[in-house]
Amino acid sequence: MKRYIVQRFVQIVIILFVILTVLFVLFRLAPGDPISRMVDPNMTPEDAALLISQLGLDEPLFTQYIHYLKNFFTGNLGHSFHYGEPVMRVIGQRLPNTILLFTTSVILSALVGISWGKIASWHKGKKTDITLTIISLFTHTLFLPWLALLMIWFFGFKLSWFPINGMISPEIWINPDSGFFQKGLDVLHHMALPLFTLFIMHFGSYLLVMRSSMLDTLKEDYIITARAKGLTEKKIRNHHAAPNAYLPVVTSVGLSLAFSINGGALTETVFSWPGIGRELVFAVSHNDYPLAQASFLLIATVVLFSNLVVDVLYAYLDPRIRY
Repeated sequence: MKRYIVQRFVQIVIILFVILTVLFVLFRLAPGDPISRMVDPNMTPEDAALLISQLGLDEPLFTQYIHYLKNFFTGNLGHSFHYGEPVMRVIGQRLPNTILLFTTSVILSALVGISWGKIASWHKGKKTDITLTIISLFTHTLFLPWLALLMIWFFGFKLSWFPINGMISPEIWINPDSGFFQKGLDVLHHMALPLFTLFIMHFGSYLLVMRSSMLDTLKEDYIITARAKGLTEKKIRNHHAAPNAYLPVVTSVGLSLAFSINGGALTETVFSWPGIGRELVFAVSHNDYPLAQASFLLIATVVLFSNLVVDVLYAYLDPRIRY
């Protein structure tokens, strides 16, 4: 296992280097340029030239690439062209918002999907199984922007139960009399619509994966042996079949948590949720190279290490697996 982990770390370093290079090239090939967006038309040519020089945008591409690699390996991801702040500070302000929303949605979807998947597999071919499977297939194939806009229109506009955008109510947060509990409820109130939308979109995938894995597990000899011993159906399902059916689900949940770091650009944009996904769309559309590169790099790093963690968990959950 130790040798395997070391080998994977070496692979991750090589892949990250390739990703660094690809990101640098792709953003330089993208249409438009940050200079035209940053330089104020009222600035003098001398001031504009000084600004461009300070950002290093007047240097040859190869020189920019060398500085780019040097800054990365020294932990300096540069300054955002738009905000004029260190990229890590901008990401640090948005990342907790993304983690709060998407990690909560993944955990909630996984818990419900896995539970219902076990029930569906146990009632294979019956009304319960058919109903849960149809619901899962229907919700899993919905178009996310359409569903999000439908939620906003019905629950936010028609019924006025929830806010239609943003993460907080400014009047509550600037009020000195508002306590921590009141502010927390305000965030949860704003989070309800995007959270419910993400739950509807994703619980079906966990249900279907768990159902399929459980159906394969229920064919094993040790399930027949457990029944022959007189164990209850509930104990066989939850203590014998389910633990051995978790491996594919662990992969699905692990990768979902990893990809949740990108914030789901569509979801955050539709609901105006101030997270990494929305910031990534803004950075790309405004040619903010440092911010966009750092955001993509963060996503790639988390996904690569999540794959490693999932592989190690496989060996822990199933002692038969060896690397």
